[in-house]
Amino acid sequence: MTKPCIICVAITGSVARKENNPAVPITVAEQLESTHEAFEAGAAIVHAHVRNDDQSPTSDPEKFARLKEGLEKHCPGMIIQFSTGGRSGAGEARGGMLPLKPDMASLSVGSNNFPTRVYENPPDLVDWLASEMRTNTVKPEIEAFDLSHIHQAAAMNKDGRIPGRLYVQFVMGVKNAMPVDRDVFDYYIKTVERLVPDADWCAAGIGRNQLTVNEWSIAAGGHTRTGLEDNVRFDRETLAPSNAALVKRTADLCEKYERPVATWQQAREILDLPPKAAA
Repeated sequence: MTKPCIICVAITGSVARKENNPAVPITVAEQLESTHEAFEAGAAIVHAHVRNDDQSPTSDPEKFARLKEGLEKHCPGMIIQFSTGGRSGAGEARGGMLPLKPDMASLSVGSNNFPTRVYENPPDLVDWLASEMRTNTVKPEIEAFDLSHIHQAAAMNKDGRIPGRLYVQFVMGVKNAMPVDRDVFDYYIKTVERLVPDADWCAAGIGRNQLTVNEWSIAAGGHTRTGLEDNVRFDRETLAPSNAALVKRTADLCEKYERPVATWQQAREILDLPPKAAA
């Protein structure tokens, strides 16, 4: 198999804190350093959240602007993907950073359970976020926590609310949502191939399931996500020393399955994103 594999690094998220792993980058400066190391290790996409000084999550557009400016300077060409997730804000505040025109943004098209709450994505908010992404030429990454989310994304693609070629990410292993189940994983792939045969897909495994889902994805010809947002441990006994270490482990799996790690140029081509000149 020679298809390049895009590695996305989810550097921070909204939950993991320094108490869980001191390597979790909180400040913009820490995030820039961590992302640069992951970029050098092979990550072509950075999935970004921002935090307040007390480590709490936020959707503050000013923080996103400083992060984007730094990423463009220190990781030239890397695909910048902002989170519009519900842990960082409520309602339209979740999309307040979209006018900054990142390359991509996450888009959850339906609701589901999280460990201690309902992750609410009501249809009117989903439509508004999709509209803002169209207005600002931001490519959505569909975060599918459930089979119905793949069907909804396909319907939105068909009627033009999500134009272009879909990029669908299967998120597996969140407590109270879809577990890491190989039959389900295989059916997700079949569903994407049936409903939107030109789509690309990737997958993320949460917590101890990260490495398993990385391997399934790479072996099956998809793309994959790693990083301290999803998993703060390298193995049962060891904390992950950095985002770069998790990216390198994923790149080693690509070598095992004889798949090249996608460069940022290749990733932009695969995802139909505009090319950029390297600095």
